[in-house]
Amino acid sequence: MMAALLLRRDKKSTAAHLKSDLNRTDNSSGVRQLQELLDSVLNPEKPAADTEALDWCKCLIAGGEGFEEFCKTVRSYDNATLCGLVWTANFVAYRCRTCGISPCMSLCAECFNNGDHTGHDFNMFRSQAGGACDCGDSNVMRETGFCRRHRLRTGENVPSVPRDLILMSEMVLPRFIICIIQYLRDGYTEPDTSTERDLQKVLQQLEPQISFLEELTKMGGAMRTVLTKILTNQQTFKDLSMGQEENVFAKKNYENYLSALKNSGLVSVEQKAQTGAAEPTRGSETGALGLLGAAAPSSSESNKEEDQDGGQSIGQRKRVKLSSTTKDPSIMDSLKHKCFLEELLFWTIKYEFPQKMVTFLLNMLPDQDYKITFTKTFVQHYAFIMKTLMKSQESDTMSNRIVHISVQLFSNEDLARHVTEECQLLDIMVTVLLYMMESCLIKSELQDEENSRHVVVNCSEALLKNNTYWPLVSDFINILSHQSVAKKFLEDHSLLMLWMSFVSFFQGMNLNKRELSEHVEFESQTYYAAFAAELEACAQPMWGLLTHCKVKETQEYTKTVVRYCLETLQIWFDAIGFVDELAPNQVTFHLPLHRYYAMFLSKAVKCQGIDLESLLPDQEMLMRIMVHPLQIQASLSEIHSNMWVRNGLQIKGQAMTYVQSHFCNSMIDPDIFLLQVCASRLDPDYFISSVFERFKVVDLLTMASVHQNTVLDGEQERPMLEGALTFLVILSSLRIHLGMADDEILRAEMVSQLCMNDRTHSSLLDLIPENPNPKSGIVPGSCSFEEMLSVVADFKAPVFELGGSMQQGMYTPKAEVWEKEFDPIMVILRTVYRRDVQSAMDRYSAFLKQSGMHTTGNPWPPYKERTPLHPCYKGLDRLLHCKTLHIVIFTLLYKIWLDHSNMSEHVLCMVLYLIELGLDNQVEEDKEDEEPCIEEHCHDSWFPGTNLLSNLHHVINYVRVRVPETAPEVKREREPPASTSAEASNFGQNVREAQVFSLVAERRRKFQEIINRSSTEASQAVRPKSSSTRWVPPGTPPQLVTEILEIHESMLSLLIKLHQKLSAKQNSLSATWLEDMDANPNRHVHGDGITAIERILTKAATRSHQSKRSIQEICGKVFPPVAPKKNSPTAKKTMDKEERRQRARERQQKLLAEFASRQKSFMETAMDVESPDTEAAMDLGASEVKESEVLYDCVICGQSGPSTEDRPTGLVVLLQASSVLGHRCKSDEAKKLPTTDEERIYPADTCGAAHDVRLALMQSFFKDSSCLQSVSIGWDGGVYVQTCGHTLHIDCHKSYMESLRNDQGMQGFSVDKGEFTCPLCRQFANSVLPCRPGRSTEVVSWHMSTNKKTSVLVKEVEDLQEQLGLFPTESNLSKEMELVIKDIKNTTQRKYMDYGKNPGSPDNDFLFMYSVARTNLELELVHRGGNLCSGGASGAAKRSCLNQLFHVLAMHMRLYSIDSAYNPWTRLTQVAPSRDDCLDDERPEVPMLFRDCPSLLIIFVLTMPQPLRKEHFICLVRTLYNLQYTQALAALSAKFSPEERQAWSTSGTLKKNAFNAEKSYEALLSHVITELSMVKTVYDVNTEEPSMLSTSVWSPQSIEYSLQQFCLPYLRLSCLLQHHLYGDNLSGCPEEEEFSGLAGCLGLLDPAPQPSNPMYSASCLDWTVSAFDLMSQWCSEVTGLADTQAEKSMTLLVQDLQWASPHLLHLPDNYNTIFQYYHKKACTACKKVPKDPALCLICGTFVCLKGLCCKQQGICECVWHSQHCGAATGIFLLINASVVIIIRGHRFCLWGSVYLDAHGEEDRDLRRGKPLFLCVERYRVLEQQWVSHTFDHINKRWGPHYNGL
Repeated sequence: MMAALLLRRDKKSTAAHLKSDLNRTDNSSGVRQLQELLDSVLNPEKPAADTEALDWCKCLIAGGEGFEEFCKTVRSYDNATLCGLVWTANFVAYRCRTCGISPCMSLCAECFNNGDHTGHDFNMFRSQAGGACDCGDSNVMRETGFCRRHRLRTGENVPSVPRDLILMSEMVLPRFIICIIQYLRDGYTEPDTSTERDLQKVLQQLEPQISFLEELTKMGGAMRTVLTKILTNQQTFKDLSMGQEENVFAKKNYENYLSALKNSGLVSVEQKAQTGAAEPTRGSETGALGLLGAAAPSSSESNKEEDQDGGQSIGQRKRVKLSSTTKDPSIMDSLKHKCFLEELLFWTIKYEFPQKMVTFLLNMLPDQDYKITFTKTFVQHYAFIMKTLMKSQESDTMSNRIVHISVQLFSNEDLARHVTEECQLLDIMVTVLLYMMESCLIKSELQDEENSRHVVVNCSEALLKNNTYWPLVSDFINILSHQSVAKKFLEDHSLLMLWMSFVSFFQGMNLNKRELSEHVEFESQTYYAAFAAELEACAQPMWGLLTHCKVKETQEYTKTVVRYCLETLQIWFDAIGFVDELAPNQVTFHLPLHRYYAMFLSKAVKCQGIDLESLLPDQEMLMRIMVHPLQIQASLSEIHSNMWVRNGLQIKGQAMTYVQSHFCNSMIDPDIFLLQVCASRLDPDYFISSVFERFKVVDLLTMASVHQNTVLDGEQERPMLEGALTFLVILSSLRIHLGMADDEILRAEMVSQLCMNDRTHSSLLDLIPENPNPKSGIVPGSCSFEEMLSVVADFKAPVFELGGSMQQGMYTPKAEVWEKEFDPIMVILRTVYRRDVQSAMDRYSAFLKQSGMHTTGNPWPPYKERTPLHPCYKGLDRLLHCKTLHIVIFTLLYKIWLDHSNMSEHVLCMVLYLIELGLDNQVEEDKEDEEPCIEEHCHDSWFPGTNLLSNLHHVINYVRVRVPETAPEVKREREPPASTSAEASNFGQNVREAQVFSLVAERRRKFQEIINRSSTEASQAVRPKSSSTRWVPPGTPPQLVTEILEIHESMLSLLIKLHQKLSAKQNSLSATWLEDMDANPNRHVHGDGITAIERILTKAATRSHQSKRSIQEICGKVFPPVAPKKNSPTAKKTMDKEERRQRARERQQKLLAEFASRQKSFMETAMDVESPDTEAAMDLGASEVKESEVLYDCVICGQSGPSTEDRPTGLVVLLQASSVLGHRCKSDEAKKLPTTDEERIYPADTCGAAHDVRLALMQSFFKDSSCLQSVSIGWDGGVYVQTCGHTLHIDCHKSYMESLRNDQGMQGFSVDKGEFTCPLCRQFANSVLPCRPGRSTEVVSWHMSTNKKTSVLVKEVEDLQEQLGLFPTESNLSKEMELVIKDIKNTTQRKYMDYGKNPGSPDNDFLFMYSVARTNLELELVHRGGNLCSGGASGAAKRSCLNQLFHVLAMHMRLYSIDSAYNPWTRLTQVAPSRDDCLDDERPEVPMLFRDCPSLLIIFVLTMPQPLRKEHFICLVRTLYNLQYTQALAALSAKFSPEERQAWSTSGTLKKNAFNAEKSYEALLSHVITELSMVKTVYDVNTEEPSMLSTSVWSPQSIEYSLQQFCLPYLRLSCLLQHHLYGDNLSGCPEEEEFSGLAGCLGLLDPAPQPSNPMYSASCLDWTVSAFDLMSQWCSEVTGLADTQAEKSMTLLVQDLQWASPHLLHLPDNYNTIFQYYHKKACTACKKVPKDPALCLICGTFVCLKGLCCKQQGICECVWHSQHCGAATGIFLLINASVVIIIRGHRFCLWGSVYLDAHGEEDRDLRRGKPLFLCVERYRVLEQQWVSHTFDHINKRWGPHYNGL
């Protein structure tokens, strides 16, 4: 009842009344009234869209004030000290690493700009998931970085808020919130029944309510406190949550809510019912092990979820479900809510994190109490979040929103520690991750497919493919970065065990099986998912943990982790059934357990000083551990040897990713380190033999020249052998984990990257493997990246290459780095593409050549001394000192010396490298020699001991080999050695020497026996195991027989013989060379194989007297080499296949290079010579000229010949519309780009605008047809024609176009629009301009000047004009000419052609045609710098097609004849009787003084019969010069003040009667003034601004200067026209003499002007009739106009013909200035802030790129603007990307950026967000390409834009 009354009253007064009621001490009636009112207002049964309720709430909360006022008042009590501004995706924020404590720290632009970050390492970034500003939060950032507002902590001194201000809010808001919750309950239906849309609809209706909550949070601290109280109060929730008893609606809601809660636990209710009985809970540890081992399908497999999957996975294996147990059962159960906040978060999750809700929840975070409660609530819902995320359709968006919240909570260490302790955060996270991955497990097929008990994640599942696990993993990494949390994790053994079982899900995932028969049909791309998963889910948490295991105190943690790693590995080996032999043809790149083990070992030794022994397992386990990493190394080699080619490209992708910079230190580095550890602890012979066996090259290691290999094809042997040796070199020389300091590592990484290629700063940062844990800073080591970079590299500033491609600022290695630090081994380890190794070697050779250190032949990779080994790993050196390796080295040296097949330079190089490493790393010989040998004669007979130094000079006499019967050795050995008995017995001894490959097999077997501990087998006789025990396919090769080879060599003697062989000289080393060597120890560092051998011999000699003696002895013998009969090594070496191939390749390269250079020189000459001008003909004597026609080469068919009517030849041309001329301004200063609201650009002062105004003005007074012949158009949208200078037959061109049309695949142009590339120089073109056929004979008669009188010439010209244009006969040529005219018209838009009153009229066409000629002449002038001072037949002229263009235009324009009555020629040359017969209604002709002289000249030239004789041309020029000069006088006189006019008029009158009065400017000036003054109005217009004009007094000099300036444009154009029509050269001259130069060139002036008379502009005049009469006639046309138009006529008189050259806008130096102003600026058209804003750099217009909002007629705004501003050429700066794009017609291209960072680099899309500065050179190049219209030629990557930009 009460409520109904209240509702009817005015809201404000009701609110005020209630507020006063509630403020009394006894407020019960007020409370009751308010509750009743709220019951009816906030009734959830009303539709949510009804805003009445919201208005009531606002009024009530404000308590009778206006809501805005109330907000202000509350805000004044804001006590917040944090900024806390929340933003959503795509917001631009800042991050400063100098100020940040947490790596996730971010600042809003306002706080950043108000803080002081000069010199800091900061960047701007575009938020991906959203975030919040951390300014003021000292947990996340240092206080020095706070902005002014938050540094002063103004919030702390704010008085506390008055009780009565917020009283109403406390009463009303709980009801408001429950109302929202009821709407959410009501609107929710389970996803299977509802669609996404329904949820969206509910949210849309609630939009105003949630926005209102958001508004409240923005009122500041006081209101947030109120909200926190309400949201966290459990009592209020209890009272309101159930809904009132009698309200049915609320009840229904509540039930809906309960059913939604039901399935919120990890285990759904039905599952519990099923599995509960079956599975008693076990202790957590066994549970974890159960996870790993017991993968038998559990009974719960038939639940609902499973069936859904079953449907999808037919053909796959059934999913495996795991049981899990954990300490904290609450995670498993359904959720229970105790306060509003919890339920709000619950619905936020259910509705998949709507943006507004997320923002509301985050806006509250500055309130500390809220922050803690909310974090706990979030953790409580964590499992539920994961469940919802996995089901979500929009998992990407949802992931971002989840991280948006979690990163705010977990980056704060205190908070993270608090929740870890109170809410078991770590347990929850690990359990949730386990559960998540369990949904996609499959049985592992590694090793024993049938019996394997191991399960791995299935990489093709959406969960992994779409990275759905990312938010959870990222939270986990985030909390592990806090030391206190990580310690908790490392101390909790059961958690660690759980984590290990999680990691083991990834162990062996994405298994590759080698395809042996046919190519795999479907290339799966699952490897992306696999690598990402290992990096993010396993490696990053590992790095996170490692950062906390750095000091002695944390030893225990490391030991624990290592122990669990080993346990888990053992479980894994058992599960996959691995004993010692690998299943063949399988490889997985994912061994996270091995890598955890390796990295913790490395840390333990490096940082914690733990003894390695204590962390290692027994020998047997070590042997097992080494197998899989070794398999990966061998597989890398196999992949590069094309053995996996049938698996498709993806396997190469895996091999590359494995070593790629972001992965290498989590993958290949730990693997190699682990192998180094194994190698240092296992028997070296066993290890070496394992390596060669894994690499499948055991059979190759025989002394025999022929062998069988049952596992490799012939062409794979060489790369596999190279791979094996290279791997051994890397293994024994890499020191990354074996003793290098962090700084040394950084330096080595940097050097190896720089040696491959010069690098930009950012790519180098990217390529240096960083510790993936973000907390550790960017790069390892104390020394900063920048310092190190400056030590090893020089900066090369950004430059331009001729092709127009732009270089960025690059770093290149310093000379001393090449000399001392280049390490090819590191380069090989770090190269993703094999070509990079070659690139590094090429650069190294170039350096050596340049510095003169090594000039002949190709240098070899230099040998680099290594950092000493850490004592723990000393055992690694034993690898280099074991007999097996020495036998291999000996065998290989021998094979290389004898040129056996499949040996290569690289093999020798690596063998020598191994020898040298062995010499440099000696092993202390202790009791090793006495170890008991079990029948080791088999190879002890090779070498006496294990030390390399002593084995070097040991001579081996005989070797037994097994060879096929057909081998050459067999034949030779048949002759029994004729020998004495002594020798025979000796021989008999040697027969016992065993062959290498059986030896390797022996080793393997023996170790097997040791492992199996079965001594019985060990004592049996040694069976030589030959390859015949393997299964041999049918059609077997010949039987193997055993042969004995006579060798008599030692390693030293083989080295010396190889030295002879390489240097191709006998006795290349004299007996005394060692003594000579001592003199110069340094000359061995760089060089080729010869140097390397000398270096090794020297080292051997200095370290052992025995070796020195042997070397001298061998060198002293100087023998012809004893070789098998094949041939002697000194005879020309037989080139094996490889070398032959290599030579052939080199030959081919040479040919190609030669071809390229020929083509280049041809192009250069073609460009010069083939200008189809008639220049060539002119040099010939007149006698030969008679017959010679101009000859053209067709670049398609290659024939040379004249252009004829039937088979015309044409020039390849590009027609494009251009508005460059129209954008010129008066001043030479470029206009500034506005970067504040005050600045503007005014387009009215451009050339195009001025000409438009002039034409419009004329058309308003004069006859249209006459106007259209008095000016030129084409300033905007004129057609510019350019050519590359190549010609082709038009019919050849047609067939060429046909072939292009059929081959549309690779082009960036549209053949249907007639576009093509020149067949010779590949320049872009779109038309062919026919060349006029003709003999050159006319040329001569053209040029002859017959000294006729001017008056005669004038008459002849008139007669020529009277000749009617003949319609040309229909021929191929005329057809083509018509087609070109059509092309020209289609090049530009209609609006740039129709300027007449009636569009499409002949007059219009006429105007357009002659303007094309004008445009091209004017543009050439612009390209020449605006004047002709440079003269010369410039490059532009060489490729000019103006001559041909004039002929085509002329042919077209002869079709229009000018009516003789209106022919301007008569008015130029005759004083006509005054014509008063023109009808009144017809508008008058344009007066001669208003007409544009250049236009008239072009009209005359084009309408007269071609070819025009030169004397007639000169006559035209002279006559029009008279008019131009008169115009100059008239314009000048208008600038005088009335007094000056009077003075000049009188002084000139006196001179009128002098004999040369017609050539005296004073007389003529005075005449013009007198004539024009007849009508008062002409000069009176200017009287209001005399002050401006009369400041300077006009002297004769200034008058002469101004007249010359006025006439110059006309003279320049005439001169250029003459140059193109008659081929006259332009003579250069200094700028001040340009006028006289041009006048002389045109024959207006005797070439030698009299020095006494500098005023010669008038002396160029040449009148055929009385000058004064003619001028009077011209002036009378002006004065004859009605008085009204006088002022207009003045503007038409004073035209300004001088325009500065065109410029792009002047840009600010710092890009941030542009970015900050424009990226938030609203578009003028659609009033929205565009997603992709862009700026036109020509006129400064702000446009929406790709914006649908501004589309007009289906064309997006950028394209639209480019058509209007640049006649289809647009240059736009994309604000959000800092790059410039060019639009040209229907195509566009990315041009690059004109803004570079401090390292001279572009930052496309502002990804790095570093400060950018204008690169003036680049901007100049951009402008120059615009002005010269060369975008199409210089930029190569064009694509169609389909009007969508």
